[in-house]
Amino acid sequence: MKGIFESLRRTRTSVFGQIVNLLGAGDIDDETWEDIEALLIQGDAGVQTTLALVARLRERVEAEGIFRSEALQHLLREEILALLPNAEPMNLDWPLSVILIVGVNGSGKTTTIGKLARHFSAKGKEVVLAAADTFRAAAMDQLKVWGQRAGVPVIAGPEGGDPSSVAFDAMRYAQAHSADVLIVDTAGRLHTQHNLMAELEKIQRVIAKRVAWAPHETLLVLDAATGQNGLIQAQQFLSAVKVTGIMLAKLDGSAKGGMVLSIGHQLQLPVRYVGTGETIEDLAPFSREAFVDGLLGGA
Repeated sequence: MKGIFESLRRTRTSVFGQIVNLLGAGDIDDETWEDIEALLIQGDAGVQTTLALVARLRERVEAEGIFRSEALQHLLREEILALLPNAEPMNLDWPLSVILIVGVNGSGKTTTIGKLARHFSAKGKEVVLAAADTFRAAAMDQLKVWGQRAGVPVIAGPEGGDPSSVAFDAMRYAQAHSADVLIVDTAGRLHTQHNLMAELEKIQRVIAKRVAWAPHETLLVLDAATGQNGLIQAQQFLSAVKVTGIMLAKLDGSAKGGMVLSIGHQLQLPVRYVGTGETIEDLAPFSREAFVDGLLGGA
């Protein structure tokens, strides 16, 4: 299984490694700050987050009397860590913990669900998947394939059926079989499809009636390659549902890992898991420290 450090290789070598090299020697001057800003934006940290990070670094440099650029490396590490929420553990201590998965089509949602099922199963949890994306037969079929790979049952309904009914049936099945975790897939909703957002809210209401305080986690799957577009997606989903965390898919195939800084800074949402490769085992729980090491190369 690949780890976070390895999955950030492209981001590190293309952008953040250049920042480390920039801070290797010399005095801090206006050009230093301009170069740092340009590289952070290139790494998809986003303009707002980049300006906030550089402003904080400049404040500390002035307050602490730092004038050599190599001393900035330590400050940069600390300030990036400060941007990322130090999240509490996920809310999964229920007799049946229900996780709702949301995200747009093509984000890697179904694949990530299969990996998450395998992750929990490997920890000894009994897992059930609900194929509540009934709008596309291919989505249900794909989830069944990933369920087989993960060794977990998948509850599905007819194509075009009521997603809430599928979620309800899956909860009954999970409870009857003493499952520990129910993961509910949902249709790949675009933010402009208000009817689909309303359907998602209905699924949440049905789940809450059957299981106390469910869904206990609502995780938004984002494709790391989308960069700042992923931040826009997150903002739009947050306007419709209570997202509790992010799962970042395809991190290993992207040079835009800096988007995590924007998610942490602007949305204060924790990243829960990252996809680190192609196989079903390639899902890593997110670690702030491991992520910063992956960006800066342990500098």
